Amino acid sequence: MPQWLLHVDLDQFQAAVEFRRRPELRGQPVIVGGTGDPDQPRKVVTCASYPARAYGLRAGMPLKMAQRKCPDGVFLPVDMAAYEEASDEIMATLGRVAGAVEVWGMDEAFVATDGDPWPLAAEIRSAVVELGLTCSVGIGDNKLTAKLATGFAKSAGKSSAEPEHDPGAAAGVFELTAANWTELMGHRPTDALWGVGARIAQRLAAIDIATVADLMAADRQRLAAEFGPTTGPYLWVLGHGKGDTELTTTPRIPVGRSKSETFPHDLTEPDEIRREVARLATEVAEEMIEHQRISTRVSVTVRTKTFYTRSKQQKLPAPTDDVPTIVDTALAIIDRFDLDRPVRLLGVRLELLPPEHP
Repeated sequence: MPQWLLHVDLDQFQAAVEFRRRPELRGQPVIVGGTGDPDQPRKVVTCASYPARAYGLRAGMPLKMAQRKCPDGVFLPVDMAAYEEASDEIMATLGRVAGAVEVWGMDEAFVATDGDPWPLAAEIRSAVVELGLTCSVGIGDNKLTAKLATGFAKSAGKSSAEPEHDPGAAAGVFELTAANWTELMGHRPTDALWGVGARIAQRLAAIDIATVADLMAADRQRLAAEFGPTTGPYLWVLGHGKGDTELTTTPRIPVGRSKSETFPHDLTEPDEIRREVARLATEVAEEMIEHQRISTRVSVTVRTKTFYTRSKQQKLPAPTDDVPTIVDTALAIIDRFDLDRPVRLLGVRLELLPPEHP
C-alpha cells in the first residue's frame, strides 16, 4: 500500500493552454467559453484565468454576465481538441515521472509513492512547467486529503495576476494528513469536504452539525438514522479525513453517451425540433461507431423556455450500432412529447453494452 497519494491539478487549464500558444495573453483576464462571443446567448464560461477570477468570474457564469463584470476581458472560443491533446501530453508526462496514474479528468489525476512525496511533487511541477503549463500538487495519506490539499496549495500559490517570468509561481504544493487534519479542517463548514455538497451540508446543519469538527464528534448511529446505513457512516468517515488509498488505473468504461445542445434561439416549429433531434442522434451514434460500442436504449431530453426539463426513453428492438435505427427511435420518442412550449435545449443519450459484449 503506498504511503502517500498526490493529487495533481492543472492550474486554469484551458486558459493556460491558450497562453501556451498565445504568450502575449499572459497576465490578461482571459475567459474561455462558447464561440468566444459574449453576445451569443446562452453560452457560459468554461474557464477563467486568475486575473479574470479577480473580477468575480467563474465557470458556469453566462458569458454576457462575464462581459459586464470584466469588460476588458479577452474572450476565446472553446477548443476541445487542443485541450484534449494537452491533457494527453500531461498524463503521459505524469506516467513517466511518477509511474501509475489515475486520471480524473482532462486536468487532474492521482499518483502514489512510498517514498518522500515532496521531491516527487517538485519533479511533477517542473515537468509540467517544461510543457508550458503549471499545476498544483496536494499531498495526502489518502485521496480525500490529497484532493483537499490541492485546494490549500492553490489558495497559497495563486495570485490575481499571473506572473510573466515565473510560470511555476502560480502553482504550489501542500500536505494534508491525519497529523494536521483537525487543525486545518475542524473549524471549516462540512461542505468544505470533498463529497459533501450544499444539500447534504444543509441536512447536517439541521441536526446541529455545522463544521467538520461537529461531524467528527457526531454519533454514527444518529448519522445512519438520518442519512441511511451507507451514507451516514460514510459522512462520519469523511469527517475524520479518511478515504481511498488505492490507485485505479483502469480507464472508466462509459455505460452511456449523450449529446445535447442549448440553442441560441428557442425552437418552436415541430419540423425544426425533429431535425435537430435527428442531427444529435446521428452525431452521437456515429461517435459510438468510432468507439465500436453497441447501443441498447435511446433517450431524448427536452428543456423548454421555462426550464421545464423532461426525458423519455425507448429500448431498441435489438442492440445495434445502426445509425438510421437509432435516429428513427429518437424521432419516435420526440413525437411522444407535447411540444406546446418553445424548446431551449435538446439532448439524445444512448445506453451502451459493455465493450467486451459480442
